[in-house]
Amino acid sequence: MTTIPPSNIPDHLARRQWWAVIALISAMTVMRLIYAGVLELRTDEAYYWTWSKENALSFLDHPPMIAWFVRFGTAIFGDTNLGVRFTGILAMLVTQLLIADIVRRVTHDFRAIIFALLMPEAALYYGLLMAKVSPDTALIPFAVAMLWSLVRLAQSNDGRWWLAAGLFAGLAVLSKFTAVMLVPAVLAFVLVPAWRSRWLLSPYPWLAALIALIVFSPVLIWNYQYDFASFRFQFVRAVATHPFSFRTVGEFIGLQLGLVGFVLLPVVLSGVTLTAWRGYRNREPVAILLSTAVIVPFLYFFWKSLTLRVGDTWPMFLWPAGFAATAINLAMLPKEGFPQWMVKSTVSWAKIAVVSGIAFVVGVFFYYVAAPWNLIGRTDPVGGEAGYEQVVARADEQLKKTGATWIAASDYRTHAMLRWYFNGRVPVVQINERGRFQGFGDPGMDRIKGNPGLYVAREPDNLLPLWSATMATRTPLERVERRWRGTVMDIYTLEKISGWTPELSPPPGSPLFKVRELAGEVRSLPSPLVGEGGIGGLRPPSLRTPMHRIGYGAG
Repeated sequence: MTTIPPSNIPDHLARRQWWAVIALISAMTVMRLIYAGVLELRTDEAYYWTWSKENALSFLDHPPMIAWFVRFGTAIFGDTNLGVRFTGILAMLVTQLLIADIVRRVTHDFRAIIFALLMPEAALYYGLLMAKVSPDTALIPFAVAMLWSLVRLAQSNDGRWWLAAGLFAGLAVLSKFTAVMLVPAVLAFVLVPAWRSRWLLSPYPWLAALIALIVFSPVLIWNYQYDFASFRFQFVRAVATHPFSFRTVGEFIGLQLGLVGFVLLPVVLSGVTLTAWRGYRNREPVAILLSTAVIVPFLYFFWKSLTLRVGDTWPMFLWPAGFAATAINLAMLPKEGFPQWMVKSTVSWAKIAVVSGIAFVVGVFFYYVAAPWNLIGRTDPVGGEAGYEQVVARADEQLKKTGATWIAASDYRTHAMLRWYFNGRVPVVQINERGRFQGFGDPGMDRIKGNPGLYVAREPDNLLPLWSATMATRTPLERVERRWRGTVMDIYTLEKISGWTPELSPPPGSPLFKVRELAGEVRSLPSPLVGEGGIGGLRPPSLRTPMHRIGYGAG
């Protein structure tokens, strides 16, 4: 892409604006740190924390990078909310810097760089919710780093940048399988420009692919050991087909508007469209790379949303490339003969998107950190996963009263939260879906075998027929309300278990081993609430809404 001279801004004004931007980003980073430290851990975050305590090469639901991220943070800050979430805050800063450097190298335009830095701050997912951890949190900086390496390649013509791109590509796929959706962008980057013969005959792209494969090898080894379990689990999503649904389309668009920005999303889509037009018309590598990295995954997710519910965070890895393309487009429009009114309108809408988006992000932060109200009721996305300490306190009391030495759960969310709060004081076992725990260590069978246990289950999960596959005797004890800001979010049943020891490694055909099929159940729910690891049980009807998902991720 042709570079343009710096914006005509006096040095002293540029310095003042830089300091203002640095101050704003610093304030937003502090805000994310507070959010990360104050808000209770979400269920999926606790789930990844349990992974971080294991030495498995990979996991059923996802590759291992997110577990390594959590382990890094807790090594510094301990098993605290901030410790679990710390790497998400680092990932946001790294992503911002890489986007800004891409824009700087392409445009050398002061205003474009500022927009590149601030657009992520104006999007709810990046500006606030990257303070929570998910596989997307790990994927995003590595995906952007891969694109950044290819931009460096395009500008330097130094084939060694392919090796860096291969490394970051491997790390991206080691974070989440959806990174493969960037392959079409890389292929277009290689094949559409006039340089295709040079790179196809060069060893560097092929070495990059080999490096990516080597980095990804822990997942391949784990899957070889466990009958390719995670590949088969994810394949269900990829091939699932259902009748057309306006509802799932509306959810997809609505969630992207909420997480990217009601103004910012249209601004980014228009910037990406113009970048694609510019890139493919002129066979310009960087424009082709950035625009295709957005358009192909976005169209795929839109197509899937016609028949299937798309998780709220699934497309989040593609928008940073869109931010870069949009910022570059703002710098390119005046140089390409576009009407002055169009240039001014584009810049104005970009400013409105940034200002309104940051205001929205700050407003959401204060609502969850400082406000005492629950304005959304049982559908609140954060409150829907808060208040577990109430359940834990009652469970602790029943452990003492009944003499139970271990806790049983029947969905991965409850299991993860109980493990998080008890933190090794009491063995916690998910008695079913044992396929999730292949390669995990012994949870403490010496304290479990021959001793009574305590079953903790969210209603109506306590009525699951899986108990018929055991010889356990269950004695009802009490029901516990999980509340957030005065609203009952869930009701849990506590029961004493006796006469049975859970089997940690049941045969694959056992009902205690199988994981519920994501795609097979997703349409059977009025509005599915699917976590990163798949379906963990039905929610009460009042919680089956799209809003309930915003803020904690979806697999």
